[in-house]
Amino acid sequence: MPRLSPFHGLVFDAAVVGPLDRVTAPPYDVISDQRRLELLGRSPFSVVHLDLAEGSDDPADPASRYGRAAQLLARWQEAGALRRAEAPSTYVYEMSAPAPPPASGAHEPSGITVRGLICAMELEDWGGTVLPHEQVMEGPVNDRLALLRATRTHLSPVYGIVDGRNEVLDGLVRETASGHAPFEAIDEQGVRHRMWPVLDGVADLGRPAAERVLIADGHHRYTTALRYRHERRRLEGPGPWDGVLTLVVDAAATHLPVLPFHRMQLAGDPPPPLGDPVPDLDAALDALSDDDLTTAIATADTRGEVTYRIRFLNGEPPVVRALHEQVLDTSVPAGSLRYTPDAREADATLRTGDAVAVYLLPPTTPDRLRAVVQRGERLPQKSTYFWPKPRTGMVMMPLDPSPGSTTARADRAS
Repeated sequence: MPRLSPFHGLVFDAAVVGPLDRVTAPPYDVISDQRRLELLGRSPFSVVHLDLAEGSDDPADPASRYGRAAQLLARWQEAGALRRAEAPSTYVYEMSAPAPPPASGAHEPSGITVRGLICAMELEDWGGTVLPHEQVMEGPVNDRLALLRATRTHLSPVYGIVDGRNEVLDGLVRETASGHAPFEAIDEQGVRHRMWPVLDGVADLGRPAAERVLIADGHHRYTTALRYRHERRRLEGPGPWDGVLTLVVDAAATHLPVLPFHRMQLAGDPPPPLGDPVPDLDAALDALSDDDLTTAIATADTRGEVTYRIRFLNGEPPVVRALHEQVLDTSVPAGSLRYTPDAREADATLRTGDAVAVYLLPPTTPDRLRAVVQRGERLPQKSTYFWPKPRTGMVMMPLDPSPGSTTARADRAS
């Protein structure tokens, strides 16, 4: 297991910005264009003004959105909207959720509570004790790298899971989460997020253990952090950039739903009408099964009438890998897929004529993801949607010393 360390967290001051519900947000990659505008309108201090800022996409442009994000980040700190912790801390983080969204295809009848620790996780190249399970796309990595270069701050945590029970981690998290939480927000899906800074007990967590960390969410952010570390090390040697902001969760201590990203095909020919028809979207979602490699494919005629068919695939779960190998990678034009965890949103793209086909997928499990990794393989990009997700902006991780620190004063003097 990579070393887990405390860091000087950067947090919103609710006395200045108001409730954290208004200024925190989901991870950038699950925010639609419409949702982005809604989140921006909630508050002038919404973290979306940083994570998905307005402006040019050219990092060399003085008016780029990356430069704007850096300027806003500095202004908010000067105004007291964001404050940096005086002492390095880790942060116990809890997500209490109702049942997963019905349109996800999950069959979870009751709520779930996920607890973990937000820390600076030591970066290491893929293939050691940090395991990826999805491929990454170069475009999002370049975008996140330009933002990280400008802000020098990790705005959103990577989500990592360990599968062997870590007694120290589990004990610290459970004991801390029993008290009053100084940071709390309720998100758009009714998930309650609570967070506690922890000053004591981090030394034991800093000792490497035998467990390996599977990246559940944040492959692009982790890849970005690796590239940024290489750049800063080449110029300045070791530093805070050797770690990445990470929520570490013990999978043995809780049940973690792994929901799907459904596929929308925006171009090319629709697939042939193979499989058994079912009457509607709800029936299609009910039929999905990772155990039996069952997917559902929806197409629409010229009048917008949608037909749903259940299709059984061959191979080993998870279904998403079999779907790509047996259908998508051979018949769908490159670059024509879009992704959403909301099956009803995907279905709507058929009815409006924006998509020629929709591919619905079932949830899977962390164990099946680990089986893929242990075979030395990766799933296609956007294969899994771990739910619930940590909130962007609950705590951020600056990668430069604070203006008043001893290191910063020495840098200015030199």
